[in-house]
Amino acid sequence: MRIIGGKLRGLRLNPPNNLPARPTTDLAKEALFNILQNQIELEEIRVLDLFSGTGNLSLEFSSRGASVVTAVDRNINGLNFLKDMAKKHGLEGIETYRADVFKYLAMETEQYNLIFADPPYDLNRIPEIAKVIFEKDLLLPDGMLIIEHQSMQNLSNHPAFVEQRKYGHSSFSFFKKRASCG
Repeated sequence: MRIIGGKLRGLRLNPPNNLPARPTTDLAKEALFNILQNQIELEEIRVLDLFSGTGNLSLEFSSRGASVVTAVDRNINGLNFLKDMAKKHGLEGIETYRADVFKYLAMETEQYNLIFADPPYDLNRIPEIAKVIFEKDLLLPDGMLIIEHQSMQNLSNHPAFVEQRKYGHSSFSFFKKRASCG
């Protein structure tokens, strides 16, 4: 794993081996950020990283200039690794929360430009993620939700669904909050 862009570009990440995480591959991450660079200005945005695992994507967003990156995961080892890396490399905008993601979302009131969720692929509640985020209005106008999931899973029945991009066994489903017309 490595940071592929921004001020920490090329930095190798060596998280502890005992983490129950399936990090987004460099290939999929590179494809994701190529898509994002054409759709959203990454500097100064507010990002919510759900099921953050090793913090790989939190570090990537922060490296690319996100002003706030909020990482949520139940595993303290992953969060500690992320906090250590953020401190070591001066990434002051990263906040970590140890919590069940659905309980966190039930309490969350902040809005974000981008929410990224990388739940365990065997989680049966994956379709609920988009439902909860849009019901709670957690995206800013023109905000985007991206859910990483198994390619065989289909999340397109949500009204805010835009597209699914497949990268082998993994896919990213994109959801967009439309700016309201005044």
